Amino acid sequence: MNYLTAKEAAAELGISLPTLYAYVSRGLVRSEVADAGRRTRRYRREDIDKLKQRQEQRRHPEKVVADALHWGTPLLDSAITLIAGGRLFYRGRDALALALAQPVEAVAALIWQNDLQADIPELRQFAPGERLVAAWPPLRHLSPVEQFQGLLPLAAAEDWGGYNLQPEAVVKTGGRILRLLTGIAAGNFDGDAGIAANLQQSWRPDVPAAESLLNAALVLCADHELNVSSFTARCAASAGASPYQVVLAGLAALQGVKHGRVADRVASFLAEINSPAAAGPVIAARLRRGESIPGFGHPLYPQGDPRGRLLLEQITALAPNSAQVKLAAAVSAEVEGLLGLRPTIDFGLVTAARALNLPPDAPITLFALGRTIGWIGQALEAYAEDRIIRPRARYVGHLPES
Repeated sequence: MNYLTAKEAAAELGISLPTLYAYVSRGLVRSEVADAGRRTRRYRREDIDKLKQRQEQRRHPEKVVADALHWGTPLLDSAITLIAGGRLFYRGRDALALALAQPVEAVAALIWQNDLQADIPELRQFAPGERLVAAWPPLRHLSPVEQFQGLLPLAAAEDWGGYNLQPEAVVKTGGRILRLLTGIAAGNFDGDAGIAANLQQSWRPDVPAAESLLNAALVLCADHELNVSSFTARCAASAGASPYQVVLAGLAALQGVKHGRVADRVASFLAEINSPAAAGPVIAARLRRGESIPGFGHPLYPQGDPRGRLLLEQITALAPNSAQVKLAAAVSAEVEGLLGLRPTIDFGLVTAARALNLPPDAPITLFALGRTIGWIGQALEAYAEDRIIRPRARYVGHLPES
């Protein structure tokens, strides 16, 4: 429920109706006409919840600190990403509009330099470590993300410029890292082609239109505020770790089953259903067993993850007759009907990959490539702040013996 009556809103806050009306007049609570004939108004639950959170902060400030680590009060300042009103913005620009209109290279320039038009030549030039890809057979059987983790330390050892933490140097290093990872994922290093084009030419050369969808996926994955991998990357950068080490830290967190590897669970879930007709029974069986439904519902988007919605719209337009697209639509309808939850970006990535018959690890590979942009952006902010992130722990163990 997105709106409350006056009595409900006042009861939630523990205040009188006149006080509620005073909050409205001060702009703290937004209201709108609910019934013109009866002259009644309704009040936004989002604003009521924010006021309740402020009340709780004043009463129990120590609890605010603990809750900040779990979807709570904003913990650090950042000028990169804003999530507000069910929308996602990079440096004040709508991320979905960027995904549809801008190449991912331009979005990297926006996040790193606050300039969509800035050129990053390193994305097109030979990167240290490229020769290692061809000369390192032991890694070829691994997934792209595992190869990222294996080759980045070796590339770092050959890239002395990676230890220069001045902003201009970090942008250049970020360009070299992103080019290297793109080459590993695509299996080639075509500097004349963009990142999305390299992937499309490697994964689906027979479907040129896939390039725009892959580009959109990379842009939508680029940053998402202080998610666990970005926070990990930022902590590493605050300690003075190099951009290579920052990306390695982000990759380690990304592969957690509650983060980037959610895509694996989504893929298994869809494979279990297999046909639209089986969606309802399989979902109901999972609910009876107390199991979660992966790929649906996001705490920051009560009305649905806009990134997942856009990817599903993109793949539906590209392959409307795909069995995987039809399966995704059936599953989405069942989950929303039963639980009121809508698809996340993980569900969108997996559906797009299955519909286009991309490599099995394509969803997390796209996630890692796109999010590398955000990790470098977080590193740039941490380097500029020049202050180590070091929270204190509340000790709850055995007390020392006297």
